[in-house]
Amino acid sequence: MAMSRFRGAVSALRDALRTQLWPVPTAGVVLAVALGVTLPEVDARIDGDLPSAWTAYLFGGGADAARSVLAAIAGSLITVTSLTFSLTVVTLQLASGQFSPRLLRTFTRDRFVHVTLALFLATFAYALTVLRTVRTADGVQPAFVPQASVTLAFLLALASVVFLVLFLAHLARKIRVETMVRDVHVDADATVSRLLVERGRDSPRPVFPMPPPSGVPVLAASSGFLGRVDESALLAAAVDADAIIVIDRRPGDSVVTGTPIGVCWPRNGDAFTQEISARLLSRAPSAVSTQTERTSAQDVGFGLRQLTDVAVKALSPGINDPTTAIHALGHSAALLARLAGHDLGHRALRDGQDLIRVVLHRPDLGDLLDMAVSQPRRYGAADPALLGRLLMLLRELAWTVDLPDHRRVIGQQLARLRATADSQDFDGTEREHLRYLGDQVGLALRGQWTSE
Repeated sequence: MAMSRFRGAVSALRDALRTQLWPVPTAGVVLAVALGVTLPEVDARIDGDLPSAWTAYLFGGGADAARSVLAAIAGSLITVTSLTFSLTVVTLQLASGQFSPRLLRTFTRDRFVHVTLALFLATFAYALTVLRTVRTADGVQPAFVPQASVTLAFLLALASVVFLVLFLAHLARKIRVETMVRDVHVDADATVSRLLVERGRDSPRPVFPMPPPSGVPVLAASSGFLGRVDESALLAAAVDADAIIVIDRRPGDSVVTGTPIGVCWPRNGDAFTQEISARLLSRAPSAVSTQTERTSAQDVGFGLRQLTDVAVKALSPGINDPTTAIHALGHSAALLARLAGHDLGHRALRDGQDLIRVVLHRPDLGDLLDMAVSQPRRYGAADPALLGRLLMLLRELAWTVDLPDHRRVIGQQLARLRATADSQDFDGTEREHLRYLGDQVGLALRGQWTSE
């Protein structure tokens, strides 16, 4: 259990650091300062001992020239770094205002941005650190010019120029909506692979225990978005108390301190003793952690939420970009089709005797499909192209599912889409096309696909 908690803490820390702009640049500055202190010492030890074939490629100027070069590098790099930070902030503002605030995590975890900022700041810090070691002859001590150190500063400056050009090209590509929704899709696919297992066609669903009326509520220990459940700790608490615990709030849900996030009850039907109840109601909430924002740590629907936000934002009157919404729905369709092939819904944790001890609520396909369809259907109800793409989403998903429950929820969404289309003032051609697409969804549910 301790090892599981340690791995969970490390995973949470790694995810938090990956979405921050400062860790990699800070590490770069620390390494640059260390190198700027160490390399001149090496220069002093090997001064005059290097072969002429090597020294021909090293810096050959005097102390004044070395100071000028290092000062020019430091001054130019801090300016370039300021420009890079400014462009990054503008990109974050654009992503937040025009597409969705939840896309900021996709930008701030971009490794190329981290490495570029680290290189610029490291070159600046290295040049300043080496500059302090350059000496002119003053009658007391001889002149000292760390040739290898100054040469390395020059090479770092050249690398920074190359990275600046690459960064501008990378940024121009990164702010395209096609790149953004693709990155969200890739992250969501990685989350599915990490959290879910593929569903076998004949794998039966477990029968989950239902909480009795006398169940004891499990109260949230802190407010925020439910981010992570320590499954090992929760299972150990249930086994120790010989209880069954149901956590009915899902990752990504907003919880408030002191409100119920689940329920527990004795497995044998008796009442908890006061000691066991106090211990269980202390350990269970501590296994459920909250965060200030939604993350993909255990939230399989977070990527779909991001794609839906992009679609809804594009449909707002201030932006009015239905093409972007249609593009985002294409990625949502692909993600839903992949999710449909995995075990969705509630998750059961079993003890050593294969008894269900903990039930964790997770979204099923109906919940995820509603997340992807309901808001775009509402905000894009007056656009027949948008409704047509939603019907195509249902058709594509209907072709991939094989469970009756999945077909049922698709049929329900089809009925709602048809009702929305019928309530709009479309012309005859638009109505006929939407009616045709709706019929195609019904055929796909029966395993038929006809060419248009």
